[in-house]
Amino acid sequence: MSGFASSSLARAALSRLFEPSDTVGLGLVSLVGPVDALRVARREIGTGHELTRHLCEALGVGERPNLLEEGLARWAPRLGDLAPERDLATLARLGGRLVVPESEEWPEALDDLQVSAPLCLWVRGRHQVPGIERLAALVGSRDSTTYGSSVTTDLASGLTARGFTVVSGGAYGIDAQAHRAALATTDDRDAPATIALLASGVDRYYPAGNEELLRAIAERGLLISEVPPGSSPTRWRFLQRNRLIAALSAVTVVVEARWRSGALNTAHHAGELGRPVGAVPGSVQSANSAGCHRLLRDGTAVCVTDAADVAELARPLGGESGDSARDEASPARDHDGLTIPDLLLLDGLPVRASTSVDKLSSVAGLSTKDVIGGLARLELAGLAQRSADGWRRQKG
Repeated sequence: MSGFASSSLARAALSRLFEPSDTVGLGLVSLVGPVDALRVARREIGTGHELTRHLCEALGVGERPNLLEEGLARWAPRLGDLAPERDLATLARLGGRLVVPESEEWPEALDDLQVSAPLCLWVRGRHQVPGIERLAALVGSRDSTTYGSSVTTDLASGLTARGFTVVSGGAYGIDAQAHRAALATTDDRDAPATIALLASGVDRYYPAGNEELLRAIAERGLLISEVPPGSSPTRWRFLQRNRLIAALSAVTVVVEARWRSGALNTAHHAGELGRPVGAVPGSVQSANSAGCHRLLRDGTAVCVTDAADVAELARPLGGESGDSARDEASPARDHDGLTIPDLLLLDGLPVRASTSVDKLSSVAGLSTKDVIGGLARLELAGLAQRSADGWRRQKG
């Protein structure tokens, strides 16, 4: 193996060499680029004091003369296993592709992770990765309750009906229910029904009990990982995977979570990135909702109870902050938008008999001038009707 000439090939190799979010390795790539970073890792280029100093400055860690040497020692055992052409061939057989920062498909939202942004994404599925504004993450406990599963189904189906793609981690419990509900309520469309961010390679169905589900996601959605095919899931990779869920999504919702839960880790990543976080309230007697209540108490999350809440949270600055389905379920009332004097006047209008301006002035506690002006406005709004005997409330 003489070397890796292209940037994409080098990133593919480095994604096997570095653990996810290895800040030293990622910092080195940001300084010298992926090709030279790989040459440094293979000791084809000398490190020197100057490079180490720049790396320390980039990472904001102060002066640590051995920082890069420690990284080189950490990466050395894996150098012999680098075979990016083989990994890319495996991905191609699965119908996948490598997405790198130079690709048009690269999600710009990941750049908010700065030095912790992944080197590349190993993507499996026929769809393109959507923009952040159409992605909503639903996460929670692996040992979800019936309540949690029911709420997750409602949220996921409601979000897909609004054009969102549901993002989660492919695990048991809330994750799996979110994926299933999104698949069940989404017809074939241009956008993926759901996206699973994996802590393993996209060729591995983990956990094994979700194999059928993950196969369906690969067919109708997207499987995404920052580690190459064949990689095993580890605790560290699970924790680092959570930052990708948070960064990719316009909003992260914790449906159920215990007091100490990986879902809270995802929520905190989202909060640090400035992404809105929602939490579903549950019973105060349920341990599975303790984490949600913790997020609500410390101000990390806001309370959400349905898909309309989540959609509104996902685009707080957008023009579509309202929700048409919710508006239809709550039709406009006669008094919507009226001023207080006009409300008082409307309440004083009889429905069957007619009344005079003087009587309305007494009943509503308004001046004759205010009553005359208010009646004119109510008449224009179709709420008041004038007759030969006086005024009454317009029916309907």
